[in-house]
Amino acid sequence: MKRHIPNIITCLNLVCGAAAVILTLWGYWWPAFCFMLAGAVFDFCDGAAARLLGAYSDIGKELDSLSDMVTFGLAPALMFFSWYYKVNTDYPSWVAFIALIIAPLSAVRLAKFNLDDRQKTGFIGLPTPSLAMIVGSLTAYGHICMQNGVDGVLLRLLCSSWFIPVASVFLALMLISEIPMFSLKGGADSKKAGAIRKVILISAAVIIILCILLKPAGVPFIAAFFLMLFFFFVWYLLSQILALLLPD
Repeated sequence: MKRHIPNIITCLNLVCGAAAVILTLWGYWWPAFCFMLAGAVFDFCDGAAARLLGAYSDIGKELDSLSDMVTFGLAPALMFFSWYYKVNTDYPSWVAFIALIIAPLSAVRLAKFNLDDRQKTGFIGLPTPSLAMIVGSLTAYGHICMQNGVDGVLLRLLCSSWFIPVASVFLALMLISEIPMFSLKGGADSKKAGAIRKVILISAAVIIILCILLKPAGVPFIAAFFLMLFFFFVWYLLSQILALLLPD
């Protein structure tokens, strides 16, 4: 029975991804991102469970990639697509389809990861979960701002005619780039990754507690958490690019 536990956890990631896709198409962007976050937790836990139980399998590896494709490939692509299509009504609707480039290049990224022996302790190219966090956190933050009548630079940027098409192409190309990235799951930078994970998990726990205690008044804390995630993962991407361009 224990050999099936990691695969069950992986399937929970897939369920979260499917829920994120549905909510995104309904225009519930920040709840959709919450499911993407839950999928990211399950994505981390399935690997941890496999290591703990010694329950590695070929089907688990493939199932993990298929689940990641939905949660971290299709869902963020549709998130940018639906946001542009439904919010930017003053611009040509066909431009929204540019955002869908994220989906096929996510599939290429995941396929390369399965076959690339260089990516045992780190990553080559932007990992799909990191892309999903950048897209999801920004869109979710924009959604909360719109719901509460809050204006700001990021919201205006997200609603501009050029940002989503340009960001989609840039992030999609980062997926298949040859830029080395350290793994947030561990590997060669396990201490750094562990510290980062703790900060994110503690922040998430504090936000959840505040939201339960404060209820509607907790919405600004959710927005702040989404904003923190956005800036963190943008820093993660840019720091790796700068490390390549400006080596020690």
